[in-house]
Amino acid sequence: MSLPGRFITLEGGEAAGKSTQIARLAERLRRQGRSVLELREPGGTPLGEKIRHLLKHDPDGRGMAPETELLLMNASRAELVRQRILPALRSGGVVLCDRFYDSTIAYQGHGRGLDLAAVDSVIRLAVGDLRPDRTLWLEVSPETARTRLAGRKAAQVAAGGSEPIDRFDEEQEAFFARVTRGFQDSVEAEPARWRRVDAGGSVEQVADAVWSAVADLFAEA
Repeated sequence: MSLPGRFITLEGGEAAGKSTQIARLAERLRRQGRSVLELREPGGTPLGEKIRHLLKHDPDGRGMAPETELLLMNASRAELVRQRILPALRSGGVVLCDRFYDSTIAYQGHGRGLDLAAVDSVIRLAVGDLRPDRTLWLEVSPETARTRLAGRKAAQVAAGGSEPIDRFDEEQEAFFARVTRGFQDSVEAEPARWRRVDAGGSVEQVADAVWSAVADLFAEA
């Protein structure tokens, strides 16, 4: 699907810094005078945010079948594509999304062990012909991720808040190992679309690496 805008997705595990880097990249692009839309998955629409809560935090979502998880993820995605992403791209804007269908392939396909052909079929129904122009995989070591997550929780406690339980964070290491292999398989399958970014450095260092990974998409400027 050829559209006048640019669609960039960021993938990676928890505490890879995706949301931080999306905000940094959006700020840089806006300084260039571009219209930028920042989104996240699941979520990004009123309906999608309700599905996000059910998938990640609602006690009623605990123990849901992998097939249910797959369908809910893509119900949120179908709404996001039609209500937010496609209109922005058609108007020539830049869309930055924290996760997209590659996360479903990694988490529900490889992580949950669902049939990859069935996963692909559901994704195609949700997104149609839409594909990201560029996907970045922000990579951090498990040790760095654990340190960042602990620091995030400590900061929330110090501020008097509490982080809602995310059932994905409660998965075992074997699950996340399968997810990582899923991302690796996707990178190998589409090397022209993917860029691997070392996300273990400072926010500024990673922001520079992220820009280097996408700058060619805006070379006409």
